[in-house]
Amino acid sequence: MTSEVKLETAKFDARFPNTNQTKNCWTNFRDYHRCVKARGEDYDPCQWFKKTYMSLCPAAWVEAWDEQVEAGTFAGKI
Repeated sequence: MTSEVKLETAKFDARFPNTNQTKNCWTNFRDYHRCVKARGEDYDPCQWFKKTYMSLCPAAWVEAWDEQVEAGTFAGKI
């Protein structure tokens, strides 16, 4: 049984035209958590933010930020 995996990268976002995508990563991570807080994890538009930050952000950052969100010490406003 073989399953096909479709890999995609984040689409161009005019808010972040520079090659450094750190702010794009941070913003999409924060927007995902704001969206989930407001609408719930099953709301499809929230998944776009998650897909984008998972594509752009280093895994170590995501892991650290997730821990901070759970602990209530995350630096951004969610």
